[in-house]
Amino acid sequence: MPSTSSDTLQDLFDLETIAVVGCSATPGKAAHEIPAYMQRHGYRVIPVNPFHDEILGETAYDSLADVEEDVDLVNVFRPSDEAGGVVDAAIERAQTRGDVAAVWLQLGIKDNEAAARAEEAGLAFVQNKCYKVEHARLVA
Repeated sequence: MPSTSSDTLQDLFDLETIAVVGCSATPGKAAHEIPAYMQRHGYRVIPVNPFHDEILGETAYDSLADVEEDVDLVNVFRPSDEAGGVVDAAIERAQTRGDVAAVWLQLGIKDNEAAARAEEAGLAFVQNKCYKVEHARLVA
């Protein structure tokens, strides 16, 4: 099972560039408001959403593989049954580019098999926790 101690989470908040898979262009949705919160707190947010060219003033990419710049953390706003594919893409990116250090599945999103694969690949992994809630609790 992934370790999600306060110390582990605290370390993840030091990661500055966050690819948000499933980032929404719709204000009021968690997948929009939480990345906006990240931006307000100084994080570089890279939206990944194949249906938009721009979200939150940033270029949106069709997939994680299409993101040109280095990514520290992959934050996932996709259903649990799609999370494994995103985790596998993050692992592939970490192994080929060496840039992804962690994967964070938002509140309500869980995949224990993907967690095991990520941790076996050396990535930090969080699931079923809200980035904004944990950041506010530990940092803000």
